[in-house]
Amino acid sequence: MLASTESRLRHRDLNWLSFNERVLQEAEDDINPLYERLKFLAIFSSNLDEYFRVRVSQLRQIKRVEKSIRKKLALRPNKFTKQILEEVKLQQNKFGEIFHEQIIPQLAENGIFLIKSEDFNQTQHTYAKKYYEEKVAEYLKPEIVDLTKESEIFLTNNVLYFVVTFKNENKLGIVNIPAEECGRFVQFNNNTITFLDDVIRNMIPEIFSKESVSGIFEIKMSRDAELYIEDEFEGVLAEKIYESLAQRTDGQATRLLYDSDIDKDIHKKLRKLLNLGKIDMMPGGRYHNFSDFFSFPDPSNNPSLHFEELSPLKHKALGNTEDYFELIAKKDQSLHFPFMPFNYVEKFLEQAASDPDVEAIKISLYRVADESQLTSSLIKAIENGIKVTIFVEAKARFDEANNIVWGRKFEEKGAKVIYSYPKIKVHSKIMLVKRRENGKSKRYAYIGTGNFNSKTSKIYCDHAIFTADRRVTKELDRIFKVLDGKLIVPREKHLFISPFSTRRNFTKLVLNEIQFALEGKKASIVAKMNSLEDEEMIELLYKASNAGVKIRLLIRGFTSLIPGVKGMSENIYITSIIDRFLEHGRIYLFENDGDEQIFFGSADWMSRNLDRRIEVITPILDEDIAQEFKDILKIQLSDNVKARIQDEEESNAYVEKKTGEKAIRSQYEIYQYLKEKHSI
Repeated sequence: MLASTESRLRHRDLNWLSFNERVLQEAEDDINPLYERLKFLAIFSSNLDEYFRVRVSQLRQIKRVEKSIRKKLALRPNKFTKQILEEVKLQQNKFGEIFHEQIIPQLAENGIFLIKSEDFNQTQHTYAKKYYEEKVAEYLKPEIVDLTKESEIFLTNNVLYFVVTFKNENKLGIVNIPAEECGRFVQFNNNTITFLDDVIRNMIPEIFSKESVSGIFEIKMSRDAELYIEDEFEGVLAEKIYESLAQRTDGQATRLLYDSDIDKDIHKKLRKLLNLGKIDMMPGGRYHNFSDFFSFPDPSNNPSLHFEELSPLKHKALGNTEDYFELIAKKDQSLHFPFMPFNYVEKFLEQAASDPDVEAIKISLYRVADESQLTSSLIKAIENGIKVTIFVEAKARFDEANNIVWGRKFEEKGAKVIYSYPKIKVHSKIMLVKRRENGKSKRYAYIGTGNFNSKTSKIYCDHAIFTADRRVTKELDRIFKVLDGKLIVPREKHLFISPFSTRRNFTKLVLNEIQFALEGKKASIVAKMNSLEDEEMIELLYKASNAGVKIRLLIRGFTSLIPGVKGMSENIYITSIIDRFLEHGRIYLFENDGDEQIFFGSADWMSRNLDRRIEVITPILDEDIAQEFKDILKIQLSDNVKARIQDEEESNAYVEKKTGEKAIRSQYEIYQYLKEKHSI
């Protein structure tokens, strides 16, 4: 008898917290320079904010579903929400320990002092008062709430506020902390820094001069980030999304983070004023929005407090040619970010935009950068009379507005812009250029795992291939015809295309490994991805494990698969790498009885990537590049510095370096590998 679904699968939202704990471990790890540890605290905080706005919000929406239906679907939002809140409290306590007991003292050791308003000396007090009057006061919106009357207050999402208590217990003061307008930190004329919060806190008695202030407590509201738009086929979906973006600030409350020093009576009054339940209240420290530490000033300019710069590597072939088309026509070319610069992609598009033989450019944009060389080249191509088709994903979370603004710009210039379809996202990172050569049309393609964005390419570990291989480019052209509405189902033999064939092809590959294992032949699977959640794929991996297939997974984020369980997943071993750069690539390697098959692309093994998004996975057909990808995978599998074991207990234990074994920090090892491979 099979175990229950719940015992065979982890809840994705609970396991995501295990991922964010790994981010917190990086903030604690003194291998990382001090300011980089601060950034990991910022990443942890930013991740948690989005988590409450999206995932916890979704659990709250499930609560609205009729109880009998929830029971049939085995949905228990209250149980999971309570577990989430318990774990988050533990993590936030750890966060506070790292910040107060490690980071603050170590900043002081380096001559950098972060002080509270209570510790201002007279000179600092005078400076803070002047700073407040000249740069802050105009942005404040203080108000007094009369608690004797029926009233509610509204707090904007992710904005910091002070709740001010008075000796008159029938009143409460509310005042915003305008960090977005004024910056979060104020630097005095030496190596001393304070929060903007403390500059305002210092002035609260003057702001509420008619009242006798008894307490000042910081709070922050997180609100639902989802846009609940009906999936209609009439009208332009992009316009609906654009008009609905305001929901991001006035959506349903999902968490009130408050200073835990606040007394029970004020806590109760706040709940009533904000119309919140007990489960919505999350205790925190004196300060919130630690994501602002991305911009924490460094008055010391001490390079040892930051990661040492890794100079972008010159590509042996792409870096030594003036003609990308000639080079790619001869041989596929690979790129690996952030170790190599994104400008190779920009230069390819720039050449295409200026080439009189180029007839058409087609590209899918998931997260459009602000003004960039890439967007300028697309506009240049349009102006040069090239037929440009741009698919803009209007539902890329938190980038909807920017994507739609750019879509409109491209349309105004004359490009054909296609926006999202209802019920499906386009997540693939693909580009196709058609060029007239010797009287015939020749296609050149780019397939990647990361967005067409030069900024994110510097912090995300991604892979890409330029190819003119007809087996790939012909099928990629069909995908763009699907996006353009000229084709319903793309016929394919080589590419895996979601939602049409990716699940079927991956299933076939796993079943092949199972058959090889049963026949006593070589059988193994190595898969690197961001997240693993799809139940069918997980059950298939369990089946493969029981058949004797050795399965090695690299999963950066969450996984619903439970590894290492006897009789279920004992042949499955998972590690996760969190380090300087964000692991974002997806690579899949199947042993295939010694005739290895390797694939890469934009899709994780998640239901949304397999069934509800346009995704592209490509086989790596060039033998040299296939070996390069295998080498990179091998390095990552050997990581014994930043890899954590994902076991049944979710312990997040670091992989231990064996006695005499070389320390392998895979991101740095990959940099050295590529440096040697591309040295001239």
